Amino acid sequence: MESTMKEIRGGESVLGMDPKSTVGGGVEDVYGEDRATEDQLVTPWTYSVASGYTLLRDPHHNKGLAFTETERDSHYLRGLLPPAVVTQQLQEKKLMSSIRKYQVPLQKYMAMMELQQRNERLFYKLLIDNVEELLPVVYTPTVGEACQKYGSIFRRPQGLYISLKEKGKIHDVLKNWPERSIQVIVVTDGERILGLGDLGCQGMGIPVGKLSLYTALGGIRPSVCLPVTIDVGTNNEELLKDEFYIGLRQKRATGQEYADLLHEFMTAVKRNYGEKVLIQFEDFANHNAFTLLAKYGTTHLVFNDDIQGTASVVLAGVVAALKLIGGTLTDHRFLFLGAGEAGTGIAELIALEMSKQTKTPLEETRKKIWLVDSKGLIISSRKESLQHFKKPWAHEHEPVKDLLGAVKAIKPTVLIGSSGVGRTFTKEIIETLASFNEKPLVMALSNPTTQSECTAEEAYTWSQGRAIFASGSPFDPFEYNGKVFVPGQANNAYIFPGFGLGLVISGAIRVHDDMLLAASEALAKQVSEENYDKGLIYPPFSNIRKISANIAANVAAKAYELGVATRLPRPANLVKYAESCMYSPVYRSYR
Repeated sequence: MESTMKEIRGGESVLGMDPKSTVGGGVEDVYGEDRATEDQLVTPWTYSVASGYTLLRDPHHNKGLAFTETERDSHYLRGLLPPAVVTQQLQEKKLMSSIRKYQVPLQKYMAMMELQQRNERLFYKLLIDNVEELLPVVYTPTVGEACQKYGSIFRRPQGLYISLKEKGKIHDVLKNWPERSIQVIVVTDGERILGLGDLGCQGMGIPVGKLSLYTALGGIRPSVCLPVTIDVGTNNEELLKDEFYIGLRQKRATGQEYADLLHEFMTAVKRNYGEKVLIQFEDFANHNAFTLLAKYGTTHLVFNDDIQGTASVVLAGVVAALKLIGGTLTDHRFLFLGAGEAGTGIAELIALEMSKQTKTPLEETRKKIWLVDSKGLIISSRKESLQHFKKPWAHEHEPVKDLLGAVKAIKPTVLIGSSGVGRTFTKEIIETLASFNEKPLVMALSNPTTQSECTAEEAYTWSQGRAIFASGSPFDPFEYNGKVFVPGQANNAYIFPGFGLGLVISGAIRVHDDMLLAASEALAKQVSEENYDKGLIYPPFSNIRKISANIAANVAAKAYELGVATRLPRPANLVKYAESCMYSPVYRSYR
């Protein structure tokens, strides 16, 4: 992946840093809140000590009926709450019961967002304790529908909106955010939200959702997370005509105007928050995603979840699947449907891992991987007309017009879908794949569920129960011929929270491909024999915080090895250190 980026940026590497270009940064736990043990008293600071009605309206410190008698006296809460005093556990039980009564996923999403804006710790307690149930609610697939209807369900603003109106003032706009210390920023321009296309300003649901997972799954404190939407307009005619649309009503800005706004944003972020703030690009269209990652990879701590996060989680699944399908990575042939950010990013990381394992040049390992785009198989004769990120995958072959023809010609052992187009893995394609593979690996990665290349039921049925299946969005277990199959979910949430935590605890100032490989290897090692017995190639999300700590430790270790870590001295036990840095949503007692 870095090799592709180096080509775009003219050979410059993320490790070739000029020390003079780096500046101080990073975030301290100013009030000692997370350094304190849970039985120590903390002060609910805002700009002053929060109390009374203000305290009940502050989501960072509000505990609702869980305020003790002593706290009600000392913080002027008498009469503002009913007399009952309840535990956080009882609040959690009540809310989960309420949320489960909703039949429509979007209603559950809105209930969770309302809770986040009312009582932050309780929101994260629910999400952490019920992660497998609530992850599809606060993120894919429900967040896709939420973004489509964001204007209609908009209640209170979340995150920072930076539009063309703010050009020339972005540094001042960043200062309007109430938190001064930021460690992780997730930013989108809304042009390619999941598989749903251009949703403009309404894409804010994605950064908000991603950062919720950074906290719940990776333990990054919510106060150091900043969701950002860059609004340069939208080409979605329906939104432009929608009276409830919340963004700029104009066509998308492109070219120099777009580049100047993004550059001002990137410069302002580094100036405001320092060298060690992680900027995660999210759901940018292909033509901008690769350019931004290449341009800022050598000057900022940047990460693109669609290119790099997806690649890392899929590689982990493929490595884990080898125990079920047999052979080594280089024994297999890979065929992709989709040659955008996700497809080419995954392909490059798989080729890098092959190269690392066999000491074979990257150019050779790429030949094991074939990609199909809207015009058919990517081959050498098409090279001149291909976008730059597709060119490494143009191999010698006769023209093939569609996926079925490519499956018959290439005879892949692994079929991966990242096209964003639903139901493209047809019955004939899966049956053909199964005809020359005892255990074909099928990964239908496009989100949300409606855009998945095939369902779990289709993959298992058409392969006569022989396929190893994973998808981007969740599918229920499926019974075939008396056996229950549990589909795996190649969800980026396995990788990016732990990856981000690893960058934060090491004080990393750049992201390198070897750190992505380290994350994949750590995730693959978390799959147990019990998981394999169910046909799973990913561990259950119920263990996600332990998984994230192991990923963070692996990523941090690689950062120290590469010389991009600044937090010294290096902790003796990185796993324990990662766990000790994780945010706890348990209520604190106020003095």
